Amino acid sequence: MSELVKRTLSGAIFVGCVVGCILWNEWAVAGLILVISLLAVDEFHRLVESHPIQRLYAAMGVLALWLMSVFHAYPLVLVFAAIYLPIMFMSFLDEIWNHSGKPLQVWGHMLISQIMIAFPLLTMQFMYMLDKHMLLALFILIWVNDTGAYCVGSLTAKRPQGNHKMTPHISPKKSWEGLFGGVAFAMLAALILHFCGWFKPFEGNIWLAVVFGALTSLFGTMGDLMESLFKRSLGVKDSGMFLPGHGGVLDRFDSILLAAPVLTSYAWLCYFLAPLL
Repeated sequence: MSELVKRTLSGAIFVGCVVGCILWNEWAVAGLILVISLLAVDEFHRLVESHPIQRLYAAMGVLALWLMSVFHAYPLVLVFAAIYLPIMFMSFLDEIWNHSGKPLQVWGHMLISQIMIAFPLLTMQFMYMLDKHMLLALFILIWVNDTGAYCVGSLTAKRPQGNHKMTPHISPKKSWEGLFGGVAFAMLAALILHFCGWFKPFEGNIWLAVVFGALTSLFGTMGDLMESLFKRSLGVKDSGMFLPGHGGVLDRFDSILLAAPVLTSYAWLCYFLAPLL
C-alpha cells in the first residue's frame, strides 16, 4: 500500500471518528476528548523522556480534569479539584524523593502537559455544552484553514519572487500569503456555516460567525507553529506515529491547543452578549 493511500485512509478514518462522535451524543464526545487528551499528554512525556511514574501522575491529572469538565455540579467540581491538586503535589514530591538532578525540567514538563495540552483539549467539552455544531464547526474551519493556507501558499510560492515566509526558522513552508489565504477561506466557510444555521448561540449575528472563522484560523495557525517549535527544539519531525502518514496525536491536534480555549471563551462570551449586539 502506497504512502498516499495510507495517508488518505487514515485521514478519512480520523475525520469520520471526530465527526461521528460529535454528532452521536455527549458521552461519545466526552470519551473522544478523554482519549485524545490522555494520548497527547503521554506522547508529550514520551518525547521528553519522562519517568514512567511522572507519566502516570500526568494521566491521573488528565482524568481528574476530565471529570471536572464532564460533571458540572459545583460540589462535584470541588471534590475533583481536591483530587487533582494532591496528584500534582505527589508529582512534585516524587522528584524530591527520587532526585533526577533536573527538578525544574521535570516539574516544567508536568505543568506543560497539564496547562498547555490537557486543559486546552478539555475545553472542547465546554464548547460542546454550548452547541455541538459549534464544536464541529471548529474542526471544519481548522481543516478549511489548513487547506486554504496550503493552496494559496503553494500557488504564491511558484511566482518568480516566491512568497514571504512567516517563520522560516520554525516552519519553512509557512508564508504570510498562506496565512491570509487560510483566514479568507475560514471566514468564507464560517459564513456558509452561519447560513446553514450552525451558529445558533450567536443569535443570527453574521459578524460574530465571521470573527469566529478568523479567530479559528489565526489561533489554529499559532498552535501549529507552537507545536512545530516544540518539535524543532527536540529535534524530531513528528510527535509520534498515531496516524500513518499524519504523525502523532499532537501533530493532529496542534491547532486545537490554542484555538479551543480561545474560541470556547469567545463563543460563551458572544452567547451572553449576542442579545445586546
